[in-house]
Amino acid sequence: MIRIFLGSILLLLVMLAGCAKKTNLYTSDEVMQEFEPKYLEFDYLSSKGRIVIEEASGKTTRGTISFRAKKDSIIWFSITPGLGLEAFRGSITKDKVRIKDRLNGQDINMSFQEIEDRYDLKLSLDLLQNLVYSNIPHEFSYRDRLIRIGQYFELTQVRDGVRYHSRVGTKHGKVEELSSTSMKGMGSLLASYPTFEDVGNQPYPNKMLLKISYNTPEGDQQVAIINLEMSRIELQETSLSFPFQF
Repeated sequence: MIRIFLGSILLLLVMLAGCAKKTNLYTSDEVMQEFEPKYLEFDYLSSKGRIVIEEASGKTTRGTISFRAKKDSIIWFSITPGLGLEAFRGSITKDKVRIKDRLNGQDINMSFQEIEDRYDLKLSLDLLQNLVYSNIPHEFSYRDRLIRIGQYFELTQVRDGVRYHSRVGTKHGKVEELSSTSMKGMGSLLASYPTFEDVGNQPYPNKMLLKISYNTPEGDQQVAIINLEMSRIELQETSLSFPFQF
């Protein structure tokens, strides 16, 4: 389970990598003026919930997750499968991805620059924040494709060899469904946010389903599914701690 989860975290970062590339414009000025995507505003955030990981082998692992964040600075999480013993914790900052595996010692400690040098991928904390908070993947540009269909905006963005398609609700301006596909055959990501709750007078996705398809070094395709359901979400103005040690 640990190997699959760590691989999934890295794949999320891969699928959310990007620098702008030219796309065709099929968007009317009227629709653009209507489109007002919402971004979560906060200083500090803490939440707790349940996580279920389904591996390609059919194995299913359930546990609890604690999540903390400082906006535009750090994302921190701790996962406990059971019996009160922490399996691993992670810390993602503007410069580095660190994940401590307490069960198998398969740790990750890489700067974004190291990841870019090794895998030719330009990553950022901002992109992962957008996934977690159901924001649109990238800042809206007039080069993107945007249409309105009923109660949704359909937004297509292309960044650094990855195509993102977001379905954004017209009522709250948040992403309800997201799909991203690598144009280089590196994998795909499907995310859905079935329910939202009011947190500080802002819509927050309290449930998330992620389906991640990726290729192993041997060329085999693997699929991992991650379900998250948050039971307590709090926006805070006072500072939180983000303990991490290798």
